[in-house]
Amino acid sequence: MVASKSKFKSNRLTIMGAIATAAATFALAVPAVKSQGRSTIKIDGSSTVYPITEAVAEEFQKEQRGAVQVTVGISGTGGGFKKFCSGQTDISDASRPIKDSEKEKCAAAGIEYIELPVAYDAITVVVNKSNPINSMTVAELKKMWEPAAEGTVTKWNQINSSWPDASLELFGPGADSGTFDYFTKAINGESQASRSDFTPSEDDNVLVLGVENNPTALAYFGYSYYEENKDKLKAIAIDGGSGPVTPSATTVRDGSYKPLSRPVFIYVSTKAADRPEVKQFVEFYLNNASALVPEVGSVPLSDGDYQKSMARFQSRTTGSAAANR
Repeated sequence: MVASKSKFKSNRLTIMGAIATAAATFALAVPAVKSQGRSTIKIDGSSTVYPITEAVAEEFQKEQRGAVQVTVGISGTGGGFKKFCSGQTDISDASRPIKDSEKEKCAAAGIEYIELPVAYDAITVVVNKSNPINSMTVAELKKMWEPAAEGTVTKWNQINSSWPDASLELFGPGADSGTFDYFTKAINGESQASRSDFTPSEDDNVLVLGVENNPTALAYFGYSYYEENKDKLKAIAIDGGSGPVTPSATTVRDGSYKPLSRPVFIYVSTKAADRPEVKQFVEFYLNNASALVPEVGSVPLSDGDYQKSMARFQSRTTGSAAANR
């Protein structure tokens, strides 16, 4: 039985802010049943996947009664793969598929991995509650975020003449973020192609606060952070060619929220998967994700897709099956 996550939800913003600011690995609290000989599972990577993995780790540690410690860090997807492909972590959280350059680094280090989809996410574009704009086209987002906009597109009405004559203050994920990679590819046509004159942070709560406290600001980040703060922010409906669509569990599942919906993953080292505690953790993750994923504001896979992930893990199917945008 999965325990209630209400306490986790109320405390998560404070915890995550402290983690990312300190740039330190977070060791989740566990009952003091064993002080010696405790096994440790090391996880790092995506801030988007972090709330899911943190929730799973919390419940798993309760079940293990202190026999296993799970540490969950937030280095961003790219930062997580740097650690994973150098053997520093057992599992890597990722909000995009592994890149060819990262595959090469893992191969050079002799690290094989199992790629497991664990949820869906909708990259959510948000503005201040007082902003009168409700929807944007992909072309308008590109005009706002493309490299050519740097230093030149500084007001809202430069993007659309009907929009306010007000300064444009932008917040977004840092360059190590899988969300940054995915957004820039989907909107600007090339991964990492973006204007640089915006406020970046790997801590999505910094982005939330930036928009909440600035009436002319805009940011983008994972859907769970919007869900956690939707009383403070407005989500922009995105027109991908078929009319404006607001992000939601329904529009992510039915494919209508495009081009900013995506699967998110965990990558498990095959060497780590041979350890009993890691095997138990991953199986616990996949068995409980359908309940825990929506509790932290993300969109769960179908039961059939979780079964496919479980079969992939149990058969030790290595490599990446996901197309990298």
